Amino acid sequence: MRTADLDILGIPGLPVREYLLVGVTAAVVTFLLTGLVRVLALRLGAVAWPRGRDVHSTPMPRWGGLAMFAGVLGGVTVAGELPALRLAFSYSSEVIGVLVAAGLLVLVGALDDRFELGAMTKLAGQTTSAGILVLFGVQLAVVWVPWGGGAYVSLSQEQGVLLTVLLTVALVNGLNFVDGLDGLAAGIGVVAASATCVFSLGLLHEAGNDPSAYSPALIAAALAGACLGFLPHNFNPARIFMGDSGSMLIGVMLAAATTTASGRIPFASTDGRDVLGLLAPLIVLLAVAFVPLLDLLLAVVRRTRAGASPFSPDKMHLHHRLLEIGHSHRRAVLLIYLWSGVLAFGAVTLALSANTAAVLVGIGFGLLLAMIASAVPRRA
Repeated sequence: MRTADLDILGIPGLPVREYLLVGVTAAVVTFLLTGLVRVLALRLGAVAWPRGRDVHSTPMPRWGGLAMFAGVLGGVTVAGELPALRLAFSYSSEVIGVLVAAGLLVLVGALDDRFELGAMTKLAGQTTSAGILVLFGVQLAVVWVPWGGGAYVSLSQEQGVLLTVLLTVALVNGLNFVDGLDGLAAGIGVVAASATCVFSLGLLHEAGNDPSAYSPALIAAALAGACLGFLPHNFNPARIFMGDSGSMLIGVMLAAATTTASGRIPFASTDGRDVLGLLAPLIVLLAVAFVPLLDLLLAVVRRTRAGASPFSPDKMHLHHRLLEIGHSHRRAVLLIYLWSGVLAFGAVTLALSANTAAVLVGIGFGLLLAMIASAVPRRA
């Protein structure tokens, strides 16, 4: 799956401006409502009190995820009024299913932000949310396997459901784990959702602007806008946290966007000899989820080896380690943005561009820059 170039904005008929309007609407609604949500959180006691593993030293209101979800709803509502995007709701129920699943997790997260729910209760909510996605047609149907010369393999209904649920739960917990510094999860959400949106627009071009392929970019655009609108309130020094209601919202919507995008890959037109093209959806998905899932995996291994529960909290996440070696709070966050951006947009460019060699050189240069910046701490 390759386009001749990456000039997606110049493709006739592609509703890029409409997707931008969705993102801008989500950003504005989120930005305007976050202040009101902050007051509500303070009055109702949804406050994060400083703990030993936290980097903040004063009580901080939560529930930023409520404003973000309102922003997503605002963006999707605008999409429903735009003639170019209205067809996304006519051809499938995916967008509605994503909103229902996200709404459930925002509710669970908001309750946890206020009452500190148990890990198993949250896991049950995450699994239920993933099940809702499946019921509304958001489900993996095909995967690529490297053996036998490489081929796409169709999944059975049971296999598709299982992998979709596992992916969703992993991404939700990955974003939850990485949400430990001001602006970190929101910024990763902007990067990952924007990269997914660009990738989805490339798939939409490949599909000939087929309205049935509108959903992935719409979901990603609304999420990117909501995260961007929340970031001014959350970047260091933060005035409000997104809480579990926000981090789980980002995770479930990223899972839904990448899953629906993978279902739009034009398999029949993919060159079987082009391994990078065959791996495009997997590369993009792994790059988008790399930082949060790596942090999650390392945390599970670390805690299990120590004889503790995989869900028990600690202060050894990737962002904590950056602080320990001497990076300032803001610099640590910006470094993780850099790593996420190089991986996510590098993978998208690799999937969409015909000039593989040049793209690989660019990715290598970006990774080298990120490594040097990470290894040389400088207090701000």
